[in-house]
Amino acid sequence: MSAPRKRGSNRQRGTIQALPSGALRARVYSGVDPLSGKRVYLTETIGPDHPQQEKEAERALTRLLSRVDEKRAPRTRATVNKLMDRYLDLINVEETTRSGYEGYIKNHIRPLLGRIQVGKLDGETLDSFYAVLRRCRKHCDGRKFTEHAEEGAHECSAKCKPHTCKPLAASSIRQIHGCLSGALSRAQKWNWITVNPLERAETPKAPKADPHPPTAAEAASIINTAFLDLAWGVLVWMAMVTGARRGEICAMRWDLLDFDKSVLTIRTSVAQRNSKTWEKDTKAHQQRRIALDETTVAILQGYKQHCASQAKSVGATLDPKGRIFAPDIRHSQWIKPSTVTQRYRRMCARLGWDMHIHQLRHYSATELISAGVDIRTVAGRLGHGGGGTTTLKVYAAWSAEADQRAAASLTAHMPTPPIAFASDGLPKSSTEKDAKHPYEVIAAHLRGAILCDAIKVGETLPAIATIARKYNVANSTVHRAIQILEEAGLVEASRGKRTTVISAVPSDVAPVISLHTKRKA
Repeated sequence: MSAPRKRGSNRQRGTIQALPSGALRARVYSGVDPLSGKRVYLTETIGPDHPQQEKEAERALTRLLSRVDEKRAPRTRATVNKLMDRYLDLINVEETTRSGYEGYIKNHIRPLLGRIQVGKLDGETLDSFYAVLRRCRKHCDGRKFTEHAEEGAHECSAKCKPHTCKPLAASSIRQIHGCLSGALSRAQKWNWITVNPLERAETPKAPKADPHPPTAAEAASIINTAFLDLAWGVLVWMAMVTGARRGEICAMRWDLLDFDKSVLTIRTSVAQRNSKTWEKDTKAHQQRRIALDETTVAILQGYKQHCASQAKSVGATLDPKGRIFAPDIRHSQWIKPSTVTQRYRRMCARLGWDMHIHQLRHYSATELISAGVDIRTVAGRLGHGGGGTTTLKVYAAWSAEADQRAAASLTAHMPTPPIAFASDGLPKSSTEKDAKHPYEVIAAHLRGAILCDAIKVGETLPAIATIARKYNVANSTVHRAIQILEEAGLVEASRGKRTTVISAVPSDVAPVISLHTKRKA
């Protein structure tokens, strides 16, 4: 048996050990685990039935030493659970973002990957992980079980139903990928791993934006139902008109509403985690001013008078810096975002629809785009960054529809073209209606093709015989048609050569153009 090996240090780094089973194990010292303080060894075992056991053990020892020398061996046996704990301790993100990360880690990353050592993660493991999420958000793997409405011991009710597989949303899988990416990138910087396994895994595709705003009829029904309660009706109206996010609506204040200039300023948003709420910056971390129409200003003025009257009836006054929508009589508190979400869902459910409050934001955006408002202005009202890039990405279908209407509008202001097209698709000039003989019809068709640029200046007309076969006439008839085009100054014909287009302006039109140009000068 070979003696323990030493390379570049007086520390014993590599040995080949004989095991009781007759196998040989190559064992190399890889360093100290920075978390546990324990030594880390890389090992590889060669079975007793290997035909060249000793030589293979030597080669295994060389491979392990090479991995350590090239710093490709992980320095820790820490698991993914440990990495996630460390990652959550150090990241500096908003509380709502942290809450989302914690949910993804608790519900998906820890159950499926938590016990795996970070150094043993590879592309195949991560691809399989994403595949499980795409199949079922409960990670059922085909198992049949009952989803209980309550945890712990209880009597099952109609709410306890057999499990039905539902894939995790593509956007959620992308969020989980982002969480893993941040954690593994840090692990690589900390030298926990030398290669980031996410680089060898397939990145989950970004979901395509597919907004579903209410139709005009649905929007009308929503408004009519909401205004059965004045305060709730004004809230829903403002969500439609401004396109503000749910938290931004909850944070709206009276002192940021300028009735004289018809402008509402949005500076903050209300965030919520469980029962806790707090005020924070908007999603884009910038304030925006939204212009209001006369109807909206009138509604808000009447609503403010109503709120002031209610406060006065109980001996209170309306807080001048209070919230526009509030649960208390003085409007000194904000309404909870979850309250808005739940009430809107219940209202739509009574109308027979499964809708959420964010669809009113889509409604505002699509209506503005459909009305011909430019993308940058729409993006500004919605609070989208990137100069409208996000707006175009999300509302591309409505942008295309608005573009079609723009084309139709432009055509209505264009001058009438000097040609038209026959039922067979061939161009015909405005003079074709006067054509009686075959050569006149051919001349009219060719004239129309030249005027509409189907046959460009410098190009040649089809051969005489080709035109004659197409119209089922004699070659002499085609010659007479070309003679008409020559007289109009459109083509030039010579013996032995193909007829060439020399102008797209007939001689009977050119003098008019010249006269117009002189008068303009």
